[in-house]
Amino acid sequence: MSKTALVTGATAGIGASFARLLASKGYNLVLVARDEARLHENALMLQTDFGVTSEILRADLANTQELKLVEDRIASITDPIDVLINNAGFGINKSFLLSNVDTEQQLLDVLVNTPMRLMHTVLPVMKSRNTGIIINVSSVAAWIAGGTYSAAKSYLTVLSESLHTELRGTNIKVLALCPGFTRTEFHQRGRMRMNGLPSFMWLDADRVVAKAWDDATKGKALSIPGWQYVILSSITRFGPRPLVRKLGMNIRARQRQK
Repeated sequence: MSKTALVTGATAGIGASFARLLASKGYNLVLVARDEARLHENALMLQTDFGVTSEILRADLANTQELKLVEDRIASITDPIDVLINNAGFGINKSFLLSNVDTEQQLLDVLVNTPMRLMHTVLPVMKSRNTGIIINVSSVAAWIAGGTYSAAKSYLTVLSESLHTELRGTNIKVLALCPGFTRTEFHQRGRMRMNGLPSFMWLDADRVVAKAWDDATKGKALSIPGWQYVILSSITRFGPRPLVRKLGMNIRARQRQK
């Protein structure tokens, strides 16, 4: 019997890498994103390369009605979702003191509200079948003080860890993927200045996703790809908070364009 995975933000970057990895493992896909043309392109590529079928859900996840379409799909008992990848997201390149409040709200809607609601919807179905995998794409930024983005990712990481613990003893696995800087469209879309970052700090999206899948299937709660971010995350998780706060604000300041 075929299995199905739903991926949000599936047209580029980490989301597209997850779609390819899952297709290579024989999963049919539900691809969710705002760009319908790119969704169709990706669906055709996945069918050509891996022979899987893809269902397309065009949705702006900051829109309550469009998010409801995705919730309705993953609530299905007759056509259940076996794997949920909460990946959709974006960043803001302005200080909270200068940003637009509507943009801040959209960030919370996509990075916090959406994964919370999708997990709340899919988990009863997974529990009834005692099987399922949820991977929430968080960030090492969850452990620094870097504005709304860090705060949102902190929520996602903590909730993932909580659910991982609560579901221990079941066949349902929940993991927070916490990568560092990864070569995707994320920073360009957010108009973030990244030219000063050393090359060794950049991660490859396919490798990030491969490690996350391996860690999830092994039942881990956290996945931190890259030795450099294992070291950095240890400092930010366990170091003195005044130092961590200063580090976070310095990173954010470097990313902002004048």
